[in-house]
Amino acid sequence: MNAPQVDLGVHHVPQKHAMNSAPMLVLVDDDPAVRASLKFSLELEGFEVETFGSGETLLSQAKLPTPNCLVLDYRLPGIDGLSLLSLLRERGETCPAVIITSNPTRNVRQRTTDAGAVLIEKPLLSDGLTAAIRRLIDRSNRPN
Repeated sequence: MNAPQVDLGVHHVPQKHAMNSAPMLVLVDDDPAVRASLKFSLELEGFEVETFGSGETLLSQAKLPTPNCLVLDYRLPGIDGLSLLSLLRERGETCPAVIITSNPTRNVRQRTTDAGAVLIEKPLLSDGLTAAIRRLIDRSNRPN
């Protein structure tokens, strides 16, 4: 009999992406149920998804993933999603980013815009998140 699996909040997928492979997303959300449901939903939409339970867990990786898009919860324990995005940008990460949160303040909305990210409000209804991710990836793949 196998021992039950414990979700530690880190799920790895291959980091090399061929031109015709599925776009890879990094998802950071501290709620295991939200993280699992978003991962499942986004994989059904054709994305590869690597998940992390906190910003610190992502930042502690010896080699950071190379995603096509970041999906970051704003209200994370420890470092918040926008501060995490700032640290990732300082490390050279240039991919587009989506900040997800419920009831964002005017300040959070402005900081998200200033960071060049897109804000999607929870609850995540319909295909708003998927559509935003696809738009951002399409834009980032266009030649300048």
